[in-house]
Amino acid sequence: MAGKPDKAAKKEAARAKRAASKARRKQIFEALKMQRREDKALIPLMVGAIVVSVAVVFGIGLIFDLHWLLLPIGLAIGILAAISIFGRRVQRSVYTKADGQPGAAGWALDNMRGQWRVTAGVAGTTHLDAVHRVIGRPGVILVAEGAPHRVKSLLAQEKKRTARVAGSTPIYDLIVGNEEGMVPLKQLQRHIMKLPRNISAKDMESLEARLAALGSRAAAMPKGPMPAGAKMRSVQRTVRRR
Repeated sequence: MAGKPDKAAKKEAARAKRAASKARRKQIFEALKMQRREDKALIPLMVGAIVVSVAVVFGIGLIFDLHWLLLPIGLAIGILAAISIFGRRVQRSVYTKADGQPGAAGWALDNMRGQWRVTAGVAGTTHLDAVHRVIGRPGVILVAEGAPHRVKSLLAQEKKRTARVAGSTPIYDLIVGNEEGMVPLKQLQRHIMKLPRNISAKDMESLEARLAALGSRAAAMPKGPMPAGAKMRSVQRTVRRR
């Protein structure tokens, strides 16, 4: 009797897996169609990557008289290169659409890969300016977005408030924007990931617990506006996995 439920469960799991795979393929196809309409160079670049990869590997194979054996390898390399081009151009398009919109920096931080503890909107104003807090191996990173003349003072206040709890932990602060001295949205994740490692994972746990007690001063923090194109997030993750 026990075998029947197990068999049924496996069958259901396999069916769910096939459905999920089909949904991912459909999602990628829809994203490809959408990106192709906006990016006329996408398909030529993807096709070019496949052709060049096949030609190079096939040429190397001719030297050693292994061209037909290496042809599938060249094709596989070309497909991977095409997928990489697609993913990068989709990501660039998403960030271009999101740039300058309220909540864009919070959205970008929320999509960071790795052990980063992101708390969106630890401080904010009625003008939709906001300060987000990130805890990672570098220490505490405070990320502000909004009008520069308002967020500078907001960021300074939050840094002073955080320093009372953070102790000797390094605190970095930055403003997202395209003016001099700011970090562009599309470079935000890379900028943070390049910061030096100053604390251990254990220190992160302790720091997070202490900072959680500070609460939030962001009653007017933008709650819902998702940057235009942010729905492509799951597509980007699917492409990266492949």
